[in-house]
Amino acid sequence: MKKINVIGLGNVLFGDEGFGVEAVRLLERKCAASMPDVRFIDGGTQGIYLLDYIESADSLLIFDAIIPAEYDREVYVYRDDELPAFIHRKMSSHQMGLSELLSVARLHGKVPSSIVLVGIPPKNLELGGGLSPAAERLLSEAVEEGRSILEAWTEDRVEKQ
Repeated sequence: MKKINVIGLGNVLFGDEGFGVEAVRLLERKCAASMPDVRFIDGGTQGIYLLDYIESADSLLIFDAIIPAEYDREVYVYRDDELPAFIHRKMSSHQMGLSELLSVARLHGKVPSSIVLVGIPPKNLELGGGLSPAAERLLSEAVEEGRSILEAWTEDRVEKQ
């Protein structure tokens, strides 16, 4: 059976930096009952401790606040080879960790066959206060993107059985 992991990254203490954690929590509330085999992980800023969740997955969905090279849209979806080789922000320890974790998984030959990163550019990175109104507005759109990805992966898993 295809193993699907969903990881939310971020530091909830720094405003929109907590977007990934909030997104995975909301997605789990919406999908856990209908997708009992999908594992939802609040990755926070755990860094290297997330390596097993990455290496053990056949399909990996990651939510994070990201600063993309271009700003032509507000919810970004990067699939497999579209993933940036390096996440260009070091707001917290997990940022560098995500790039490094994917590199370590490649070195181990344990990269998931499908990886998708869903993110938004943070508007507010101040201590406390939760997500900004702008990030809150994008949260549901990002979660719907995630749900759509999970539905495709779980349908694909059923068809292959």
